[in-house]
Amino acid sequence: MRTAADLTDTDWRALHTLAVEAMTHAYAPYSRFKVGAAALVDDGRLVSGCNVENAGYGVTLCAECGLVSELIRTGGGRLVAFACVDADGRACAPCGRCRQLLSEHAADGMVLAMPSGMMTIDEALPDRFSAADVERVVGRQG
Repeated sequence: MRTAADLTDTDWRALHTLAVEAMTHAYAPYSRFKVGAAALVDDGRLVSGCNVENAGYGVTLCAECGLVSELIRTGGGRLVAFACVDADGRACAPCGRCRQLLSEHAADGMVLAMPSGMMTIDEALPDRFSAADVERVVGRQG
């Protein structure tokens, strides 16, 4: 299984390249803010996604949503490393909703390439809500 500690510069370049490629498929006719995302899965697969806008902005799908759908569609697993880019190929930070979405599928120590540099999912979303929080409440109701 791959871990964040195994990542090389080549891995990060591959993630960035895949994120840029995914961004070229984005559907962003309203904001014209195209986004692509790519991640390394613990089994070595790469998954990606792009944003898909909608006239009703509230139902727009971020690139991370497409990435997680691809993760599940291709067998699941845990995300080890993540990169997101804007239309200029620059690192782009996931919004709060997407940080939560990514954390649900993150391996321990998942690393994100953020505009300010590399950070773990725990640094990007400290004290995040998790399945353990649900279990803590639901598990004692029965």
